[in-house]
Amino acid sequence: MASVMLSEAEKLYIVHGVQEDLRVDGRGCEDYRCAEVETDVVSNTSGSARVKLGETDILVGIKAEMGTPKLEKPDEGYLEFFVDCSSNSPELEGRGGEELGTDIANTLYRVFSCENSVDLKSLCINPKEHCWVLYVDVLLLECGGNIFDAISIAVKAALFNTRIPKVRVLEDEEGTKEIELSDDPYDCIRLSVDEVPCIVTLSKIGYRHVVDATLQEEACSLASLLISVTSKGAITSMKKVGKGSLDPESIFEMMETGQRVGKSLHIALQKILDEEENLGTSRPKVGFLG
Repeated sequence: MASVMLSEAEKLYIVHGVQEDLRVDGRGCEDYRCAEVETDVVSNTSGSARVKLGETDILVGIKAEMGTPKLEKPDEGYLEFFVDCSSNSPELEGRGGEELGTDIANTLYRVFSCENSVDLKSLCINPKEHCWVLYVDVLLLECGGNIFDAISIAVKAALFNTRIPKVRVLEDEEGTKEIELSDDPYDCIRLSVDEVPCIVTLSKIGYRHVVDATLQEEACSLASLLISVTSKGAITSMKKVGKGSLDPESIFEMMETGQRVGKSLHIALQKILDEEENLGTSRPKVGFLG
């Protein structure tokens, strides 16, 4: 992951500020940076979104393609994640970027392994034979800290924007089944994102923890806790990252903070998505390829 070099004096300044609930950029320990969210930014996808969180810039495109259901879940579709870390940072070139991409993809698989996160049964066309497969491509354009949270926000926004064509299964006299796609671009199904979790990363700095850490703050943190939280505040998964350790009391405090901050994050994101959709086709595109 991209990092910055700080002197001991700079680290001490950041740590002391966090202890006083006053970060370098003026935020409190539980405050996010200003986020920019825009959907429907890539034309040749089923759904897309771009999220800028501080200096972190994420682009997500979702492509719905027909496939065969998995043997263990014959009546469900499924999601496939691919993460490309094409950041300008030299540390993310070659093997370093591949390892980070694999780590992010595995984290997303784990977050979306919860049964109710996405209604996968609605993606089934014909049990055991045909289903929709959602290929979620994540592009890390710029890394400015807290990439897991930004990516989870972008994935939820892209899923909200995703439109899947309606299909009909026709069967002839011989029992041969054919699939007919609707020609009407507005005749489509939408996925419910009410239960889609967002990741809240809590970084331990000194004796306190902060959300939405910058690169400089990440350099001062030896351990972080990634918590996926639903809009109702339910925790669906957790993952500890970093070389440092976390005591049980700190973990419980971070879980409580994650639930509280996660619920607020979902409310703010849903409000933005609803407002943008209400603008319809008249909204100006200001982001990627706008």
